[in-house]
Amino acid sequence: MALQGKRILLVISGGIAAYKSLDLIRRLRERGATVRCILTSGAQQFITPLAASALTGQRTHTDLFDREDEADIGHIKLARDADLVVVAPATANLMAKMAGGQADDLASTVLLATTLPILIAPAMNVRMWLHPATQRNLAVLQGDGVHVVGPNEGAMAEAEFGPGRMSEPLEIVEAAGRLLAPAGPLAGKHVIVTSGPTHEPIDPVRYIANRSSGKQGHAIAKAAAKAGARVTLISGPVTLPDPAGVTTLRVESAREMLEAVEKALPADIGIFAAAVADWRVANTGGQKIKKKDGALPELSLTENPDILATISRRTENRPPLMVGFAAETEHVIEHAKQKLAKKGCDLIVANDVSAEIGVMGGESNTVHLVSAAGVETWPTLSKTEVARKLVERLGAMTGGAS
Repeated sequence: MALQGKRILLVISGGIAAYKSLDLIRRLRERGATVRCILTSGAQQFITPLAASALTGQRTHTDLFDREDEADIGHIKLARDADLVVVAPATANLMAKMAGGQADDLASTVLLATTLPILIAPAMNVRMWLHPATQRNLAVLQGDGVHVVGPNEGAMAEAEFGPGRMSEPLEIVEAAGRLLAPAGPLAGKHVIVTSGPTHEPIDPVRYIANRSSGKQGHAIAKAAAKAGARVTLISGPVTLPDPAGVTTLRVESAREMLEAVEKALPADIGIFAAAVADWRVANTGGQKIKKKDGALPELSLTENPDILATISRRTENRPPLMVGFAAETEHVIEHAKQKLAKKGCDLIVANDVSAEIGVMGGESNTVHLVSAAGVETWPTLSKTEVARKLVERLGAMTGGAS
């Protein structure tokens, strides 16, 4: 599988399988990739920076506090200047650091700072691999969007047998190729997703908001990336982590969200799942509003920009497929049909967000797809499954492969 022109940042950690990483460098370069290496202190007990540099033709990085690199914040540049981060071998220790968000050396700091897709190739003793702590860390990493290849089963250096052997270099190359040349219903398309609430300031410490958690929008962004799309996620204030492999832009207000959407265009699909506040306070001041002996403050509200309608009604630079969301508490389908006509979009995903149903902040959703062709109601599904099905449907609507 060709990797021509792709930039790989290879993190090599301290295990006996590190010797295979030298062959991995050769295999990646044979397929046209540029490779740069980070070696942990443990990795340097098995291979040398000189050996890695000789094979990559690039400087090998080892020290978080390197004067030359950190003069221009080298760990951040390393975290961004690549198409894919590969960790091979990924030891139990480094996996634990990644899962816990530790950053105490160059490798773990870069891994915490990157928003690039990450592929790990675990390698460790069978008992370490099967230990509940390692399996918990693996689950956390996969939940964060980290991709995993292996480990394989076989003989260990310690004369034991079982799962824990690092995948062979060609297997890792194959996995990297699948990530960098994805196939899926949205392969090659740019998708913009908005997610979460917006916060509209009343004064420097108070704001108008809603109960949106962003879980559905973030799940859609993840599913679109998994389906091969280049995804720009524009998120209001949420507590969710940024999905791996997705470009995430964080905003606060509706006006900031619209500006971010406009800057992210052009796109092939716009999915506007954010719960944008309809109004903002017009008479915000620079100081906190103080209570005055029972007198209520007078707040003057003004309408926020309608992001979905603004982009849908464009004659130029409009995504060919525009998807809006309708969060309703009554007459869900009727209101969604009205919104479809009023906003000028191609599809409305409608749901009932009444408090007793628990959709906002919950893990499941019941949606109705409303378009010019009619209404399609899906059963109650997890938000992850709703996202997967929606992305699959959008792929079919845009002529993508299934």
